[in-house]
Amino acid sequence: MKQIYIAVLSIAATGFLHSCVPTQQIKEIKPVVLPATYNNSTDSSNSALLSPQELFTDPHLKQLIDTAIANNYDLQMALQRIRIAQSDVLLGNGALKPRVDASVVSALRRYGLYTMDGAGNASTFMLPGKIVPTNLPDYFPSFQSSWEIDLWGKLKNRKKAAVSRYLASTEGKNFIVTNLVSDLAIAYYELQAIDETIRIIDETIALQQQAFEIIQAKKEAAVLNELAVKQFEAQLINLQAFRISLQQQVIETESRINLLTGRLPQKIIRSKTFAATSLANTIKAGVPAALLEQRPDIRQAALLVRATKADVAAAKAAYYPSLNITAGIGYQAFRPDLLFQTPQSLAYSLVGNLAAPLVNRAGIKAAFNTATAAQQESLYQYSKTIVHAYTEVYNGLIRADNLKEVYRLKTDETTTLSESILVAQELFRTGRATYLEVLYAQQNTLKAKLELVETRKQQLFTSIQLYKSLGGGWR
Repeated sequence: MKQIYIAVLSIAATGFLHSCVPTQQIKEIKPVVLPATYNNSTDSSNSALLSPQELFTDPHLKQLIDTAIANNYDLQMALQRIRIAQSDVLLGNGALKPRVDASVVSALRRYGLYTMDGAGNASTFMLPGKIVPTNLPDYFPSFQSSWEIDLWGKLKNRKKAAVSRYLASTEGKNFIVTNLVSDLAIAYYELQAIDETIRIIDETIALQQQAFEIIQAKKEAAVLNELAVKQFEAQLINLQAFRISLQQQVIETESRINLLTGRLPQKIIRSKTFAATSLANTIKAGVPAALLEQRPDIRQAALLVRATKADVAAAKAAYYPSLNITAGIGYQAFRPDLLFQTPQSLAYSLVGNLAAPLVNRAGIKAAFNTATAAQQESLYQYSKTIVHAYTEVYNGLIRADNLKEVYRLKTDETTTLSESILVAQELFRTGRATYLEVLYAQQNTLKAKLELVETRKQQLFTSIQLYKSLGGGWR
């Protein structure tokens, strides 16, 4: 009858708690609907499926990428975060199973004589003719077990959250690889662009030196005055100073590459053919829906949504009663020689504990509110990540098309201005042009050449960033 009363009371408490469980709902967020295509393109080819070794043709860059993936410190730290997440999965899996411990207890007890135990022991025979001693030894080797029965899925959801976070940490590592490949390729091509700029500056310095010598000769022949000489000399000095600043940029860019590869500053071996630099394939975007599968940060955000959903379920289950079963079995005696006598020294226990929170549930409520807010945040983050990814690709595709046209026009401009130098020099020799016109022609040509290098560099940067935006680089 007593057991029935306890069961009825437990069922009533469970019903009461169920009625008190918060019903806070997650605010619905309008799902992001991606367009079917980019700019009405029907090409479904996706460059994100290419590995860096397939996309990049420069052997030196390929070697740097391999070195960076092996040694980069951010990537190594990400791998440690994955191991931490693996441990959380093991912890969640272990919570679902019974725990068994081996225990050996050796004790000496003395009960007060004016207590129930002390008074009872003083008149109790442990063995024929032997009363329980005042100082009572106790030896108890045993196996102890405890197990929380997952009635409401609390432990299962905690494990599910841990698994989702483990998978999310893996995607986080992939996202680091994507950014690492992109940053390294951009730095490498920037280094090549600086080399090309230095080459152009050296050519211009050589032409400027020749022009300076001609101006000096005309000044000595009283054809030109000192002003012309100083103008050409100042331009020559300016170019020499600019070259020194470019050399400093080389050092800093090489150091940035070495940092990405986990090395101390050293010389970077690289190709010297920047003008002919290209990728193995033109970057193709495929369809927008592929971003959901290709981008590691979107995949990571989706897994975190799944994890926070499991957190909410686990936090909600904390309102319900928990059932714990504890058990133990072993041998217990007051003398070692009596310890393993069966069944006299055999001791065991089996306890079922059904406990439910009734009063002062502020901690449980706070955990539930925190989990709910975290899930809401993760939903917003997921939508934001999708919008951000699509915007990156959309802008990159338009930028690539525009830069292609800019490069064509800049090439024509450079060709035209290079021809103008020859015309200006010829007119100057025959006295039909001033030295300032020669100087302006050289300056404009130099500017156009440098802008052409910059445009080519931006083309390469845009292709790399588009490759990253599509989710390429981590395979």
